[in-house]
Amino acid sequence: MPHKKDFWNQQYRKPTHLELSDEPAEDLVKFCRFIERRAGRALMNVTMQAVDIGCGNGRNLIYLAQTYGMRGFGYDLSKEAIAQAQRNATAIIYDSSRIPVRFEVQDLREPIPLPDASCSIALDMMSSHILKKDEREALLWEVLRVLRPGGWLFFKSFIREDDANAERMLRDYPAEEEGMYVHPEIGAPEKVWAVPEIKRFFGDFFTIHKIEKSYKHRHKDGSPWKRRTASAYLEKR
Repeated sequence: MPHKKDFWNQQYRKPTHLELSDEPAEDLVKFCRFIERRAGRALMNVTMQAVDIGCGNGRNLIYLAQTYGMRGFGYDLSKEAIAQAQRNATAIIYDSSRIPVRFEVQDLREPIPLPDASCSIALDMMSSHILKKDEREALLWEVLRVLRPGGWLFFKSFIREDDANAERMLRDYPAEEEGMYVHPEIGAPEKVWAVPEIKRFFGDFFTIHKIEKSYKHRHKDGSPWKRRTASAYLEKR
């Protein structure tokens, strides 16, 4: 199996496993509208900063910059993803200048190179599921450190509820840690959550305003065809 960095570099060059788009994720757009309804643009404006952990081609951080004028930093382990993100950001003019975002190659296991309480929004969208338990906990502390009090984490990941594909992977390709499997294409462990587990993991540090599960995607014969995810709206206490 190729090293996971090589796998993701290949995917961003010629995707077979990813569904790449330059448009922001619909889930993120819904999250931002939720924040606006609660607080207007107090947390999303030109004086605020966002961090995107596992930013891919940069589309979601670019959306925050274009729509709200936010500054931002995006990190990803794939050099190809960061190269695409940098090109995408450079191609956009915002308010007569380049949009105020930066993208850097960095493993999620490394500390986030930002000051304490420097961000009002953090994104972990289909990223930290590649980490083991102690690594996920270390990343959580980093997110808490860089988020200001009252800041928000938008978390999205795989869930196992009503997902036969997830249960099959856990059964056929078990990893050492319970609730993880070794992905047969990537050759690396992946975490799949149960919703109560998400609540336990984040509940001591965040007010959980919402956990929204994706649809049960099925073929006409009832068999599953797409993995289920959950999106959590988390406000730092």
